[in-house]
This record gives sequence, C-alpha cells and structure tokens, in this order.
Amino acid sequence: MNNINKMDASRRAFLRKASALSLAGVATPWALNLAAMAEASAATANDYKAIVCVFLYGGNDYGNTLVPYDSSNYAAYQQLRPTLSYSHDSLSSTILTPSVAPVDAAGFSRQYALAPELAPLLPIFDAGKMGVLLNVGTLIQPTSKLQYKNKTVPLPPKLFSHNDQQSVWQSSSPEGAVSGWGGRMGDLFQSGNGNTTFTCVNVSGNAVYLSGSTAVQYQVSTTGSVPLSASAKPMFGSAASSSALQTLMSQTSSNLFENEYTRVTRRSMDANNILTTALAGGPTINTVFPANNNLGDQLKMVARMISSASALGAKRQVFFVSMGGFDTHDGLLTKHPGLLKSVADALSAFYNATVELGVANNVTSFTASDFGRTLSGNNDGSDHGWGSMHFMLGGAVNGKRYYGTPPAVASDGPDDVGQGRLLPTTSVDQYAATLGKWLGASDTDLLSLLPNLKNFNPGSRNLGFV
Repeated sequence: MNNINKMDASRRAFLRKASALSLAGVATPWALNLAAMAEASAATANDYKAIVCVFLYGGNDYGNTLVPYDSSNYAAYQQLRPTLSYSHDSLSSTILTPSVAPVDAAGFSRQYALAPELAPLLPIFDAGKMGVLLNVGTLIQPTSKLQYKNKTVPLPPKLFSHNDQQSVWQSSSPEGAVSGWGGRMGDLFQSGNGNTTFTCVNVSGNAVYLSGSTAVQYQVSTTGSVPLSASAKPMFGSAASSSALQTLMSQTSSNLFENEYTRVTRRSMDANNILTTALAGGPTINTVFPANNNLGDQLKMVARMISSASALGAKRQVFFVSMGGFDTHDGLLTKHPGLLKSVADALSAFYNATVELGVANNVTSFTASDFGRTLSGNNDGSDHGWGSMHFMLGGAVNGKRYYGTPPAVASDGPDDVGQGRLLPTTSVDQYAATLGKWLGASDTDLLSLLPNLKNFNPGSRNLGFV
C-alpha cells in the first residue's frame, strides 16, 4: 500500500476551511462573542509561550520507536515481530534511565530503549527536558478491552482510517471537521495576543489542527512568508497594475464575499511585510540544523519566528509542522529508521536552538501521529493500529519521566485489541489539556475546547508533564 499523501489531506482540509470561511462575514458577531468568552487572565498573558505540534503523517510504528528492553517484554516483542525487531544489543546505547521507573497495570517495573536512530534525543531526556507519553490515542471516554469488544461505550469514529484518525487527533472529530484544538486554543488567546495574525502558524501547508472559530492559521514556507505574487513583484510586469491592486484592496464593497476576499488578501499582504521585516531584524541562529531535512527546515523557521515574537506582537503561539512517510505497510526495516533519524535530528536541533535563544522554558514541542501500528508484522511491515508512544520536549517539561501506563506486550493481552493494536489508556484530550493548561487556559476553558475531556476524571485531565 502506498504511503498516505498528506498533501491530498491538506487539500481537502483547505477546501473545507475555505467553505467555512465564506460565511465568516455573516457570522462575525457570533465569532466575536466566542472570543470574548476567554477569561481575562488567559487572554491577557504578559509572558510568552508557544507549543509546537510535530505531526508524523501515516501512523508511526510505536514498537520500533520506543522498544521494550527488560527481558520479559523484549522477549515478547521479539516473538511478535521476529523479522522486524531490533536486536537487544543494538539498543544498549539508547536505554532510557528515568528518575522513576514506569510500572504496568500488574505492578511490574518496565524498561525501554529508544530506537538507535533516536540517539540524538537521549541527552535531552537525560537532562530532564524530555518526557515520554505511553499508550496515548483517540478515546471518547476511558475504555476497557471488554467494553471495546462489546461496544458498550462510544468509540472514536472510523478507527484505523488515516484521514479520519488524523482529524480526530487534531480536532476530536472525523474528516470534515472545521476546527482543531490548536485553533480553538488560538481563539482563546488571540484577543490578548497583539497581532492576532501570528497566533496560529502552519509551516507545512494546511491542517485542521490550527483552524479555529476566529483564529485563522497563517501559512509560511521554510524560508519565510508566502507573499501574493502581485505584491512581491509587478503584476503582469506592470508597477501600475500592482498599484491598482493595492488601491482595490483598500476599498470596501456592498458585497459580503468581495469584502471578505479583500480582507483576507489585505491581511496576507500586511502580514508578509510584518513578518519579512521581523525575520530580517531577528537574531542569527547559530545552532546547526540537519541538511536535506525538511522537518528540520520547518522547525528552523519556527525557531526564527519565536525569536521574533516580540516584533510580531505575539504572546501565545501555536505552531504546526509535519513529516510524511510513516505508513509502513512494507519496508519497515528499510524506511522507518531513516524517518526516525530525520525526526531526532530535527527535534534535537530545534531544542538546542531554543536554548541558544534563551526561550527553552517558553517553548514545548510534542509529537503526534494518525495512530500507532500493529506489533504483529505484516510480511515486512506493520498495519494500522491505535494507541502509540509520543515525546514532549522543552525547558518546561518535567522530563526524564514516563507518563501514562506501560502496555502489556502480549498477543491478545489486556491492552491488545488485535495484532498488537494498543487500546489507549491515555487520551489525546488529556494530552491536549495538559498543554492548554500550561499555555494558561482555565479548567473551564479546556472543557469547552476539548469536547471529550469531561468524560475523564478531573484528577487525570492534567498529566503533569509541564
């Protein structure tokens, strides 16, 4: 099966969002009321904070990312994927030594190692600036294996579907959603965020994650803003034509759609000027980012924008970067290691850049993906799964720790709904709520931003990793 094409998914998301935005002129008073609902303490923050979602499109293989290392779990891992497993010896240099050993549901301590290609992340973990989230995935409410099998509780829609699970991860709704939890956080903070254009920033195209009711994601390239061609150079080769366009953009019309188009175009032209000036005046970043690594290029642009946050007038920012290729139905041992190396090199460089810029304590990055994959092999690959393992990095992260419960590594075990598909024990909503709380959202805000959060015990909603 071919890898999921994230550009196709982005195109569909863009068309849905464009359709929704066409009504923005009519819905403006309602949207403004939503923004006004933000609590003053959250919307008028005086410090700077940013979260950076690193989305791995295609469904990352959790089994060869965070590998069971203790003897009993490693033996089960190797038995379930005899032709796909790392050798025990190859993992000896990337063993994670947490401050508190993770304990599974049966009370046994467990040990993990990073895939060897993730070695650049080990110093960050050891320094206490990276945490590991175990068995997280899309859930409507806490769910046992018996409840799943008997379908006695609501389950996430269209499990194991790329497009839908990408959307559920990013928005809590299946494909067709018009807002994501990153964008809804943008709605909350943009009223006190100075220049609201730069609240939600996407460096990889378009994603429902950053779509809000009032917040509109601002798309940039790895080299900077993406100007309208007519504003970047003479339109049709004529300075007069470009000047005429500028004049048209300053006028209003009785047509709602024409006004909205003009507003968006003018916003793009103004933002291009502001961002170009801010980046030109920003500090030089000496941290070396990996060559020929698009994710690294995206994260370097994020670092540059963060370094220019004061010039951009931003106090709270939500960023989205991504990488594709993780739909490893085949060639797992040949494709996946290279993907992980690209992720590790990019994330470690980004963290080091935030340290260099003096903003490490203000920036938290985290990984996400469609779903995990099966632990049982499928020839030379793995199939679509559910729960997975993810990483959180930043100066504010309570690192060198695991969060969540280690899953049992066993065929048809208590955490396995088939072929090593993990039944999540931690929800995306809890993951998101922890990040939102750190940004400054209140408990009340979070319940409105994350529709499934109310189904989880109040004491478990904040996972505590920041």
